[in-house]
Amino acid sequence: MGCSRVPGNIENKLQRLSRYASPALVSALGVLVITIIALFIRPYIGMADNGDYFRILYSNGLYFNAPDYDSQYLGYFVKDYGIFQYFNENGATLSSSQSLFIRLAIWINELVFHQELFDIRFQAAIFTVLYVFAIYLLVESFTWKVPAIFGYPIAALAIFIFGDTGYTAYFNSFYSESIVLIMLILLFASGLLLYRRRYNDYVLLATFAISGFLLTTSKQQNAPVGVIIALGLFILIYIRKERAYRSLAAATLVMLLLTGVATYVLIPKEFVNINKYHAMTRGVLMDSADPEATLKSFGIDQQFAILNKSIYYEPYTTVDVNSEILESRFYNRYGFGKIVLYYAAHPDQAGKMLDLAAKNAFKIRPSAMGNYEKSEGQSFGAQTRFFSGYSMLKEASAPKTFGFIVIWTLLIVGLYMPAFVAAIKARNRRQAMRLPLIITLILVGLSGILASIVGAGDADLAKHEFLFTAAFDLVTYLTIADAIGRRLWGGESAA
Repeated sequence: MGCSRVPGNIENKLQRLSRYASPALVSALGVLVITIIALFIRPYIGMADNGDYFRILYSNGLYFNAPDYDSQYLGYFVKDYGIFQYFNENGATLSSSQSLFIRLAIWINELVFHQELFDIRFQAAIFTVLYVFAIYLLVESFTWKVPAIFGYPIAALAIFIFGDTGYTAYFNSFYSESIVLIMLILLFASGLLLYRRRYNDYVLLATFAISGFLLTTSKQQNAPVGVIIALGLFILIYIRKERAYRSLAAATLVMLLLTGVATYVLIPKEFVNINKYHAMTRGVLMDSADPEATLKSFGIDQQFAILNKSIYYEPYTTVDVNSEILESRFYNRYGFGKIVLYYAAHPDQAGKMLDLAAKNAFKIRPSAMGNYEKSEGQSFGAQTRFFSGYSMLKEASAPKTFGFIVIWTLLIVGLYMPAFVAAIKARNRRQAMRLPLIITLILVGLSGILASIVGAGDADLAKHEFLFTAAFDLVTYLTIADAIGRRLWGGESAA
């Protein structure tokens, strides 16, 4: 009799606690505390430059001011940078929403800290605030109307997954993955909150639109994201009957569609050539049994087979990667569409590339970049283990084949299909929104894998597939949370 009362007592205490500190608030505060310890208390955790920083740094008024900066590539995190004091002749090498956050961080830095020295932790502070807000909305969307005894375990799981420094270390870097992570969470959370009729629909629609826009424009690789969201969530227009809402929802989806197209069109030619080079030399040719014949099928001179497995950035090459010869006789002979058709005609080779991609698809933090400042005395490339349990567990335990990703996708869709069918039969479009939202997020993640393979072969796969690993975590977390909350197959009140 005593044993049977214990769960009830615990449930009552948790229910009372939820009046003052909801599961969403607990998870947000937990992630906040862990992130502050990791990023703002020595030893500061960040990510080393892999050579990409210059693309975004100079055009935003920053420069490398450390005398030995070149020797710290990949190995050490650098937190201090110079701020241009006079005319900045550097134009933007790429268009990215990342610049908005860098410029805001510089403005705050100059306002409260220094006019000539930029501390990257000001940027990390901005991202941390946005991230904590995103985590709050995410957990609220999972635990709304869920009994407290289930809500707090869901909150604890969120802290374990999203407090992981594999994710938050990006905030102390100039990689756009920070924006990808935060905006993907906000996009998913706002969609789920719309589905569960939590908060104001118009505010949530605005959050959905802004996060989708910033996600799509964060990097050129994300160009398909806006298109996928626009086409995958057409049902968003019909969850309310008012003409004003439907017009705004339709405008949001059209805006995201056009944003995706524009992001692709605006990719600078220099980066197009870099990606095309790797797509051929580190992709199509790499696993080809007969590279010469493969080049011939693209209408390319067979002598270029000598470039097989080479990298664009190699200091000594057989032919200048920027030469007119490569431009007219190599780059101009194929595009990403031809590469897709090639893989479609060679499924065995496509399968090898997909399995290769799957081996890197579950790494949150690339193994190539160190996390500590050089002054901390850590070895070159050393990575932190502080609150990294989830990222290490995920990398060690997840099956490394594309077949697993297919099975996972089918399992998720199968689990949520009964509730979707029931909502369709009941003509409840809002309740039918959950499965399309989940499928859209999965497709957004898969686009990261496919864009990496088709666009750049195996070059820097772990970082290029960040979009998938974040989407995988969000969908898996939702499924576990819905199972804990006993509403995986439905059972939610009608909206």
